Amino acid sequence: MSTQGYPIHTVIIPDGNRRWAKAHNLPSLKGHSEGYKRTKEIIEEAKKLNLSFLTFWAFSSENWSRSKEEVDDLLSLIYKGLHDLSSHVESEKIKFLHLGRKDRLSKELSSLIESLEKSTEGCTGLCLTLAIDYGGRDELARAEKLLLESKDSSKSLEDFLDTAKLGLPNPDFIIRTSGEQRTSGFMPLQSAYSEWLFIETLFPDFDATSFGSAVNSYVQRSRRFGK
Repeated sequence: MSTQGYPIHTVIIPDGNRRWAKAHNLPSLKGHSEGYKRTKEIIEEAKKLNLSFLTFWAFSSENWSRSKEEVDDLLSLIYKGLHDLSSHVESEKIKFLHLGRKDRLSKELSSLIESLEKSTEGCTGLCLTLAIDYGGRDELARAEKLLLESKDSSKSLEDFLDTAKLGLPNPDFIIRTSGEQRTSGFMPLQSAYSEWLFIETLFPDFDATSFGSAVNSYVQRSRRFGK
């Protein structure tokens, strides 16, 4: 079997924060906080590996159905993380992108996202994308609406996907933690030929070493794209 290089675009679905907190007799927010610490470690490891694109699915469209308290906690933690990132993106040369909807986010959070996108658009290092209020079905519905409104026969549905507007390549490698073996509708068109890795580790226990091992497992795979 032939091997290949590192993935160009790696995605992480960081699942298991609440189960980790429950297993440690802690409130859900503590699980999310520990997950945030791991996110920072993984970003640093991605930079060391010279990866080009790294995406985290931070908040799905379906997450709005959780309790208001947990939704508020999650979005507050995301705001904190982005605020922390804004203090050193220039020195780290990280380019930041947001995947998903902004219209349902608070004005404070959406403004911070827009500010980060604008201030880092010229950065040439790791491209870090956070999927916030993102859902595959929602993305497809919005893309279909835009396609119909365009009345341009040269365009296809893919041209109106969120990823196309951002210039994001299709994901090569998608990691989902916590043992859940489902895609949950993440990038349904873009992930058609992605390599998936479902691991048992809860996200707060998925450290930089675990991430490095996961990326190395991708290198050993042979991608055939249906051939």
